[in-house]
Amino acid sequence: MRAAISHHTVRKGLLLKTTYYEVHLSVAFTHEEKQIIRQRGLLKTKLLDRRPANAKNDARDDKFELRVGHLMDERTDRFLCATPSQAKIYEENLLDVLGQMKVWLDDNAETGTRTVVEF
Repeated sequence: MRAAISHHTVRKGLLLKTTYYEVHLSVAFTHEEKQIIRQRGLLKTKLLDRRPANAKNDARDDKFELRVGHLMDERTDRFLCATPSQAKIYEENLLDVLGQMKVWLDDNAETGTRTVVEF
């Protein structure tokens, strides 16, 4: 698994332009990792709860969740942050989640073996 994270400054709005700091994430899974994700049915697994800076107050939270399926086929995930600091904190959270995901995929590669313990 190879992840690429980049930061971009974006101005949005028609009349009142607001500056946002966008974090782009692109993940390239190996063929083996893609097979594990598909075979084990892990595409809908939630990786991260998040809420972008431009989200409306009444918007549903599940609309913004980062899921494994969003990262398949090297699609770029874009997330808006209000400040550069929030963008860096979000990047750290992404790196933590992706590290856990790599361990998690390795654990799902094979089923467990028989274990005998004597007490």
